[in-house]
Amino acid sequence: MKLLRAISVTKSDLIIGTALCMAVIVLIAGSRISRLTNSKAISSDEPVDIYLSEPVGLESLSEILADSGVINDKEEVIWAGKLLGWRSFRQGYYQVEGTYSYDVFLSRIARGIQDPVKVIILPGLTKERLISSLSQQLQFDSVAIKNTLSDSSFLAEEEISPDELLGRMYPNTYSLYWTSTPETVIRRILREFREAVYNRYKERMEELDMTVNEVLALASIIEWEANKNEEKATVSGLYWNRLKRGMLLQADPTVNFAVNERRRLLYEDYRMAHPYNTYIHKGLPPGPITNPSGSSIEAALYPEDHNYLYMVASPEGTHVFTETFDEHKKESAKWRQWIREQYRIKREREAAVARGSDVSS
Repeated sequence: MKLLRAISVTKSDLIIGTALCMAVIVLIAGSRISRLTNSKAISSDEPVDIYLSEPVGLESLSEILADSGVINDKEEVIWAGKLLGWRSFRQGYYQVEGTYSYDVFLSRIARGIQDPVKVIILPGLTKERLISSLSQQLQFDSVAIKNTLSDSSFLAEEEISPDELLGRMYPNTYSLYWTSTPETVIRRILREFREAVYNRYKERMEELDMTVNEVLALASIIEWEANKNEEKATVSGLYWNRLKRGMLLQADPTVNFAVNERRRLLYEDYRMAHPYNTYIHKGLPPGPITNPSGSSIEAALYPEDHNYLYMVASPEGTHVFTETFDEHKKESAKWRQWIREQYRIKREREAAVARGSDVSS
């Protein structure tokens, strides 16, 4: 009787244990199924940027998501991806914000449905800075964009010369895909230029009997010359006055372009034999020296009506404009005196710092 009772107890325990195991399995499975269909399985209150520079597998993606703080359980993501059939994912930029189910989230990256990135083109860039800026904001490297900017076949398709291209890199904020090719990006910027400049000012250019390249060449000089927007039309009027009189433009920015450096110019720089040096060549330079802003382009097309022929920098970061060379010489002397004073103050400060260092040592 005792043996039968013991066996009976053992069977009862086994049944109860099995039932408990089954219950646990059902609960776990139910929990995972619930998570699988949960619309909030993946969530982020703040925008999280995910950059995939190459295609990745499910395990690699789960690690990237975990490192980004988007998920806590890598194993569950791997389980969900395998169950749903999403095992490989495309390169690109994906922003995570809000809530997603596993299927919605993983299928989006598997299909390569990217979010666009904001690409900023600033005015006043050199070709080197343009290349650097684009390569930093998009996936391609500087070599790829540099090759595109000098690709004769590509430029021929766009009906543009290498000298004209920089001036048409219209400053704006563009919505582009991170994996866009250099050709796609340049075409997008050129399309913006045509809409914002050529189509808008076509009649005005015809009225002035100026080509697009001539307008951009003048606007690019204004862009580098005038730090203040309110001064641009005045600067433009001065250069227009010089052009009408057949005078040399003598625009310092063209010499900066020739020496390929934005710095204080030396006497020998002005004598440099270069087609863009407007101190030795009359008229506008062969092409734009930078990519002018919309305000500089408008200033080139709508110059201020005045009689100024000369200008010199002022301590305030603007210019002093004059009509005669004698007036110009006086203002130039004031400017040189101010520069010398600044150098004197700088030397005194450096000497004071050096003395302080000597004392402290």
